[in-house]
Amino acid sequence: MEAMGGLIEQIPCGFLSFTDDGQIQQVNSRLLERLGYRREEVEGRSFESLMNVGSRIFYQTHLFPLIAMKGRADEIFVLLKAADGEDIGFLLNAVRHERNGVTINDCALMRVEERRKFEDALVRARKTAEAAQQELQEANRRYEEQAVELELQQEELENQRKIADDANQAKSKFLAVMSHELRTPLNAIGGYTQLIEMGVHGPLTEGQKTALDRIARSQKHLLRLINDVLNLSRIEAGRVDYRITDVPLAEVVKTVLPMVEPQLAAKQITSSTVVDQEPIVRADREKLEQITLNLLTNAAKFTPESGSITVRVRSDPSGERRVLLDVADTGIGISPEMQKAIFEPFVQAQTDNRKEGSGLGLAISRELARGMDAELTVKSVPGEGSTFTVSLPLA
Repeated sequence: MEAMGGLIEQIPCGFLSFTDDGQIQQVNSRLLERLGYRREEVEGRSFESLMNVGSRIFYQTHLFPLIAMKGRADEIFVLLKAADGEDIGFLLNAVRHERNGVTINDCALMRVEERRKFEDALVRARKTAEAAQQELQEANRRYEEQAVELELQQEELENQRKIADDANQAKSKFLAVMSHELRTPLNAIGGYTQLIEMGVHGPLTEGQKTALDRIARSQKHLLRLINDVLNLSRIEAGRVDYRITDVPLAEVVKTVLPMVEPQLAAKQITSSTVVDQEPIVRADREKLEQITLNLLTNAAKFTPESGSITVRVRSDPSGERRVLLDVADTGIGISPEMQKAIFEPFVQAQTDNRKEGSGLGLAISRELARGMDAELTVKSVPGEGSTFTVSLPLA
């Protein structure tokens, strides 16, 4: 009984048990508080004595017979009289069973206001759940729309990629035709110009020699431009093969430097080479020579008469296993804003006198460098000169 008494004190509603003769056996503190009685005033007295006249008649004619016949009663409304005379409405749920050989009727009584409070809480919870369900359905609808939109975008991207591939193929075909259709007559022009200069068709006047010299220079310029465009196209299409081997960097410098000596001599530009070490790098030798030649040609082009060019081979000061190839000049320099764009195709440094060229040399050089796990950068001060640096991995 003590264990049961502890349990009934914990339930969140009123509790009362009575025998078939109506005598109240147990009552919990919650019901006592609701009615305003002390325990000794309730336990041992008749259950009917707590009811008003109407509830007492209903108990005698309906409630107790129902409990006795069915063994239970659910959701029965009764009015109990409080100590101050007030009638308080309760919903009664009763269960009939035997305990210690005695038939006992246990009743749970919930005050109507409390039930309404719980029902209101349930209604609010149901509304919250319904709102959450609606939000979930709306979120699912949005996700489905986004999935459809992403699928459409994917299809559009695939179509755009196909269009781009087709355009690249068309460009490659066009450049192949241009390579043949333009280079062939240009080579013929160069050949016939050389024959005329040699006097095959008779002696030339000074005016004719000057005109032929201009024709020859224009022919070489156009041929270089076509070759640069074709090279850049092959690089962008990923059709450049790299043969990475161990390359002595100092030998590359010694091989390339004589190629620009005529340009340097024409402008009385002095050149020097500083090799801190004899490093072996991992690179494609042919591509590395092309990069070095492009850098030296640019340096000669943008360095004024009596200037100087320095080629330096040095270790990477950052401590990485790399070596640096510098080509420094005392030329016109490059403005900070142009330094960001100088490696883009068809871009030349803005100067008062635009130099002859396609503006592709640095773009090609950078892409070739990156294809060998190298990098090409520039530092420059306008009016003082520029230093282009190739960072290469050591073997």
